[in-house]
Amino acid sequence: MDLGLAGASAVVTGGTKGMGRAIALCLAEEGARVAVLARGRGALDDTVAALEKAGSPEALALPTDVTDIGEVEAAFAAVGERFDHLNVLVNTVGPAAGRFEQLTDEDWITAYQLGTMAAVRCVRAALPLLRKAPWARIVNFSAHSIQRQSPILPAYTASKAAVASLSKNLAKTLAPEGILVNTVSPGTIVTASFTEALRDTFEQRGLDPSDPHDVMRWIEEVFHQPADLGRAGLPDEVAVAVTFLASRRNGYITGANINVDGGSDFV
Repeated sequence: MDLGLAGASAVVTGGTKGMGRAIALCLAEEGARVAVLARGRGALDDTVAALEKAGSPEALALPTDVTDIGEVEAAFAAVGERFDHLNVLVNTVGPAAGRFEQLTDEDWITAYQLGTMAAVRCVRAALPLLRKAPWARIVNFSAHSIQRQSPILPAYTASKAAVASLSKNLAKTLAPEGILVNTVSPGTIVTASFTEALRDTFEQRGLDPSDPHDVMRWIEEVFHQPADLGRAGLPDEVAVAVTFLASRRNGYITGANINVDGGSDFV
């Protein structure tokens, strides 16, 4: 299926690792010109090289702290200089985990800065460029935990619930302009950071944190929230769903929250 992304311009925040990188690469493979926003210069350079190899002409690395409005505005100004307009914005950035009693006021503020306000800033800065494009799509990341709560994710989940609400509002607000806005809610996804963070915990149980089946076994044992498919997901599986929603081929899906969770939201 031709997704109509050849020559399109796209921005992916958090695009140097995990699901963000997988999405950026998937867009590149479809021929899009991809800019990635992240903080680490080394990871940005490595990602741009991978994007160019995957087929993205004019791949662009933009060192950006998405909690800083000045840096966000500067990044999108650079996108405008390189691409003139913008067809696709994907916001993947999110905060860390933490139990309620462990979280300070500062932790809650940080969670909203990364989980909600990062998307707010990027959409606001991107809108003039999206409005210049002949077609435009926004995909924001929420989480399946907004439907199926976890005791280790209260601030994360609250910030991502706000993103889902924001996306619904933007979908309605921007529909008359033909800008489609959707939310993707990943379930448990095996990323490199997930694997490294839980390596010791898994090894103590004789499990492999890089094995999707072992990961879901741990999720079921500890949180009693299994996925119907019996395994965790992979970044590429999220990337495929996001890339379709972000494409020109998607002409009629807007205001949706798409679960990519192996059936984890069924209760």
